This record gives sequence, structure tokens and C-alpha cells, in this order.
Amino acid sequence: MATEFNNNRSLYDELSRKDFPLDQLDYVVMEYSDYFEENGERKFRSKNLGEKFASINSFFLDYLKEYHIPSAFVKIQGSNSLKYIKHGRLPFIIKILNVVDKRTARIFSKKENVSLSLPIFEMHYGTGKETLISDSHLLAFDLCTNDDLKIIYRICSKVNAVLRSFFERRDAVLAEVSLAFGKGEEKIYLVDDFTPKSIKIIPTNKDDKWVNPYKLDTLAIVKKYTDHLYNLMSS
Repeated sequence: MATEFNNNRSLYDELSRKDFPLDQLDYVVMEYSDYFEENGERKFRSKNLGEKFASINSFFLDYLKEYHIPSAFVKIQGSNSLKYIKHGRLPFIIKILNVVDKRTARIFSKKENVSLSLPIFEMHYGTGKETLISDSHLLAFDLCTNDDLKIIYRICSKVNAVLRSFFERRDAVLAEVSLAFGKGEEKIYLVDDFTPKSIKIIPTNKDDKWVNPYKLDTLAIVKKYTDHLYNLMSS
């Protein structure tokens, strides 16, 4: 399983991250570069962007630890890299939706961006347009155990509840977040991801200056949205 996944680096590379061993026995380091790539189509570079991505991730991973959510994150390692407990990254992400997205609106004839009474959990494998899979895909191809999935869904539910409350106190809605997981010594850990690519925040009261997190199509907008997330950490 690990060999097949490591041969397809797209899940890592889309966010311009690099994993490399710090200590073969205990730790790995994840480095964030100054690049931002959207759907494999646009790639922007800005000085210190990776440093802000690392800071945002470290803040939220530490914050979630306060609520006893298992995270492999240890500390910031350098200006743009994070140190983690050594783990094998699981080859999928869980996308949590708290509002109706474009795809869901089309399928169920619902209005886009309407709040959901219960979150939707979507499982995605890879980074192309057709990535949606089901639990049975992972079980059929022996990519994950049923017990692992139960733990992952429990973590997702708790992360979503904690972050929704965090942003509500700051007059914002957590519209969407995508979470990645790793496994080390038979324990499941949260390992990612709180970059602008993954986390979508919508202000409760929109004005002319708000940034649509689903339309990060220029460098200026990417930097503005990144700064918005960065500033929320100290608000």
C-alpha cells in the first residue's frame, strides 16, 4: 500500500509540500514552499507564503490538541516546516462540508452556499476532478481498515465541531475543510491541512472586501485570503 502511494506524489505535490526524514526512528518534517497550486492549473509563487502556510497549520494543529484531538504535529521546525511524529500518510482525504457546494447543489437541486443542518463527509483519493470514492473502495483495495475509518470519522466530527465554534466566535462560517491522516504504531493521527487550498471560510456579514475562498485565481487573492486566515489566529 505505502509503495503504491509513494510512487504517486500528486496528493502531496498539489500543495507544494515536501516530506523528508529528520530522524529515521521518530520524526518526519513537512516543508511548505512558497508555491500555491489550484487544481493543477495555476501555480503562484510569493515570498514567505510557505512560512505563513506552516504558521497557520501549526496554530490549528496545536489548537485542536487542546481538545484532545490526536495530531502527529510536534512543533515548528524552521521558518516554513513542521515536525511530526513519524507516520505513514493514508492515501485519501476527508472533505467536510458545512454548506451546500456546487456539486451537491447540482445533484440535489439545492441552492448553493446554504448552511447544512448536518455536515457532509466526502472521501477523496488523488487530486483530479473525479476523486470522490466510498469507504468500500478503501476496504476492497486494503488501503485502510474498518476500525481506522471509524476512528477517522470520529476525529472529523470533533474537528468540525471545534473549528465551527472557533470561526463562529470570529463572525465567520467554516464552509469546508479537508483533513488528511497518518498512521504510526497503530495509532491514527491528524496531519493536515489548514492551508487556503483546504480550508474555506466565509464571513457572516459579507462586504465588498471579502474574499471568495472558492475563487483563488490570482496571486493577489491567494495572498489576501492567506493573510485573512493568518490574522484570524490572533483575533
